[in-house]
Amino acid sequence: MTDPAKIALTDLTKSFGAKQVLKGITLDVARGESLVVIGGSGTGKSVLLKCILGLIQPDAGTIALDGQPPTAPDYLDQFGMLFQGGALFDSMPVWQNIAFRLLRGPKKLPRAQARETAIEKLQRVGLPPETADLYPSELSGGMQKRASLARAIAAAPEIIFFDEPTTGLDPIMSGVINALIREIVEEMGATTITITHDMSSVRAIATHVAMLHGGVIHWHGRVAEMDTADDPYLRQFISGSAEGPIETLR
Repeated sequence: MTDPAKIALTDLTKSFGAKQVLKGITLDVARGESLVVIGGSGTGKSVLLKCILGLIQPDAGTIALDGQPPTAPDYLDQFGMLFQGGALFDSMPVWQNIAFRLLRGPKKLPRAQARETAIEKLQRVGLPPETADLYPSELSGGMQKRASLARAIAAAPEIIFFDEPTTGLDPIMSGVINALIREIVEEMGATTITITHDMSSVRAIATHVAMLHGGVIHWHGRVAEMDTADDPYLRQFISGSAEGPIETLR
């Protein structure tokens, strides 16, 4: 008997008024898999993540984690999240940002232990301990992204979502962040979903890729199979061509 998928989506639909964003998404993400969802802006990638997180209620379809519906009170405790803009709290020092979840809820840690964990995670993403007492505004863009990654992994989640992890970074720092994500995910054995436009991130992070366009999955497979796939939507997105089934403004 095979284990159930870590994340299983079946016929997921979501509309906002007359606009149908998700049109029957069926997708399995295995335990330990690193899935990258690609597609143009406005194709439903962020809506898909929000549905899984329970921030948006789908109109129809089912979501299951380890074969179970997401109804447990501690459902969100299984997730870590790296937000596109970092989303660090400006009024808190870096260590409190990283330890935000650790300092709250029924499983909260003593303040000293939470700070120690935060500094440990800072060092894991390549930032020195003295960064802990700085404020986000005192960090460069790359340092902020590292601190945000440290927060995403602080509570050792089973599932991590990465929303455009290299947005706003130069190519060198993007490569550094991609490498960090890959290393940390492998160490933790976490299941991850990343949404991105950056094909260098796809190649660095993914074990599997799903191409989302027009509310449906046009292609889903291993990253090693991506470049030889014959799906026209995938081919156009990878090549960045203006010619193809994906309409562009002229």
